[in-house]
Amino acid sequence: MGKYDALELQGPQRELALEAVARQIAAWGLTMPRVTPLPLHFGLNRFYDIGETEFWIANEVQHGYCGKFLFVFDGQTCPYHHHRVKHETFFVVKGSVSMTVGERERILREGDVLVMPPGTGHSFTGLGPALLLEVSMPSVRQDNFFRNRDVGNEGVI
Repeated sequence: MGKYDALELQGPQRELALEAVARQIAAWGLTMPRVTPLPLHFGLNRFYDIGETEFWIANEVQHGYCGKFLFVFDGQTCPYHHHRVKHETFFVVKGSVSMTVGERERILREGDVLVMPPGTGHSFTGLGPALLLEVSMPSVRQDNFFRNRDVGNEGVI
């Protein structure tokens, strides 16, 4: 079992979701990196409500950087969480999202950039389908702390 299997769609549901993601990305005229996408439901099994699809380009722990694309469908939410160590910068490539930072909600549109310092709680929801680029410190296990304790291992991934 892979390290994200319990958090990802599996089987036919996975294939259907990835086909829908691929159709939307093709409709935008974009090409994604040739990596294995991660359609995450965060262990909640409500992918189209709470989830996202990640395309990891690099996660260079020894060199201190990570780059990945984050895709959400209309109304799909990456659940509220924070990182103790990871510093992130988000760039909206396509679409728009409602981003909650702390208790404040703001709309991010194509071309917008948002810096997310460690310790800052955040989540985002697609306002229509959306694609974000995340450039950050490396993504490591045990540095993702979710408000919903049903995510991962008592809220920790």
